[in-house]
Amino acid sequence: MPSWSDTLRFAFQPIVNLTTGGVSALEILVRPERGDVLAEARRNPELDGRLAASAIRAAARMETLLPLHVNVFAATPADLGGLAALRDAVRDVRRLPWEVTVDIVPPYTHVPRSALLEAAAGLRSEGFRICADGVGDGDVPLRTLVDLAPDLVKLDASLLARPAAVRAMRTLCDEMGALLMVEGVETEGQCAAARAAGAQLAQGELFAPPARLPAADVYVPRLSPVAPVPVSGPSVRQFLRPAALLPASASAGEVRALLTGAPEVSGVLLVDDCGSPVRSVHRSRFLLSLSGRYGHALYADRPAARLADPPRAVGVDATAWEVLDVVAVGDRDRTSDDVAVVDRSGRCVGVVRPADLLRALAESRVEEAAGLNPLTRLPGSDALMGEVDRWLAEGRALALSWLDIDHFKQVNDGAGFAAGDELIRSVGWALQRAASGTTRVGHIGGDDFLVLAEPDGLDPWAALMLDTPWSAGGRTVTLSLATVVCAPGSVPDHRQAAACLAPLKQAAKALGGASWVVGRAGRPGHEVRRGVEAVEVGAGSGQPGRGRAG
Repeated sequence: MPSWSDTLRFAFQPIVNLTTGGVSALEILVRPERGDVLAEARRNPELDGRLAASAIRAAARMETLLPLHVNVFAATPADLGGLAALRDAVRDVRRLPWEVTVDIVPPYTHVPRSALLEAAAGLRSEGFRICADGVGDGDVPLRTLVDLAPDLVKLDASLLARPAAVRAMRTLCDEMGALLMVEGVETEGQCAAARAAGAQLAQGELFAPPARLPAADVYVPRLSPVAPVPVSGPSVRQFLRPAALLPASASAGEVRALLTGAPEVSGVLLVDDCGSPVRSVHRSRFLLSLSGRYGHALYADRPAARLADPPRAVGVDATAWEVLDVVAVGDRDRTSDDVAVVDRSGRCVGVVRPADLLRALAESRVEEAAGLNPLTRLPGSDALMGEVDRWLAEGRALALSWLDIDHFKQVNDGAGFAAGDELIRSVGWALQRAASGTTRVGHIGGDDFLVLAEPDGLDPWAALMLDTPWSAGGRTVTLSLATVVCAPGSVPDHRQAAACLAPLKQAAKALGGASWVVGRAGRPGHEVRRGVEAVEVGAGSGQPGRGRAG
């Protein structure tokens, strides 16, 4: 009678890094030819564990060097704890635990939470990486997700229709130290939306469908920066590539066999029993040494470490700039060497290539420069609105302000466009100087400026801008300021925030002299803080005060 394993087949689907465009891992999917072994595995943790072990052995037969993802139902580790069959398979095929990610898939309902968390912690202590699968489309409780502290979170592509939710999940992932992935990506639009929302990895039919053989090539749409690089630099996690690992005792012949059989590998890391890099082999220098007149005879059977260099390594929380610092202070002949990325236990989780970092940072700077206003060199509305969406996704209160020059057309007509340009530059520079801390300033065209700030930080820069005596060509000029304060949850995105700001702008322009009105998203009316309507009746001073309109 045929066994369940006789009718079992596996398919491989690549996971793509959305920053580098490279394949970062392979997911192994069970494809039974008949029957429903998956439905049975859902009820039978022991069978599910054996399926995961079989998936690892199937990948070994394909001789792929890429890290692997295997799926287990949430009930399986909760019931079996350490997944002995999976551990045995990884050891038997001479894979290292940190090259394997265990994707924990729904259902989570009725799974003992404490047992699941204990099992995940045990797997992680052995070096396995943990992925929370089916988030957003499954039943994983948020509390369990946070306590699980996965290395990777997988979202269904259907959530891309709710970008605020994806951005919020990216924020949560950053707090947990996890990468965010979108699976089921089928169109270039979905790919672009995933990147714009902050996903670092993706998987789906767009790149490559599941196949009996690991995909040799994947389709990746042209990747361009979606936002300016922060001052601290992007996380090194965005640039992770799979590492080619061999034991520290590997011979030069073993390293040569790996390199000649995998032309895409740029180097090999020799690791100790704990998975920590001890030596680094650079492809070109190594092969050049062996290709000499007596190179093969001298080195083939000797330890590869003799032809290797000390490893360059950074922590998994490092930024791209910190990686480049490591490269810059070393030997110039090693500027193209891969840099190992290690976790908090010192184990290698991948490598980054300096060329990837330089390309991404340079493209981002070009993109950022293209978005700057040529008159003031301030970013335009796209950059600032992206920042608004990030603040909203993080649940932060914000104040979005619009500032412009009153009767600017008359200034241009009376004093000339050169004087008008100089006035705009002066206002822009003053805004930059007044902005402090997290305040962001943008020039959206003409005499219009946007300011994103924390609500508590409005008064200092607003007073500075409105109290300054402005003039152009001898003509006195005043400014109008409108601010909408958005409490957490009051608006879903920058579009709604801008819509709330529009009537406040009209109200500010309707006032005489330097004016400022403040409104709150979701509430009627506005507060007049500057302008002739704010004069208190009977005060007798004739000085502007505070009032309430609407």
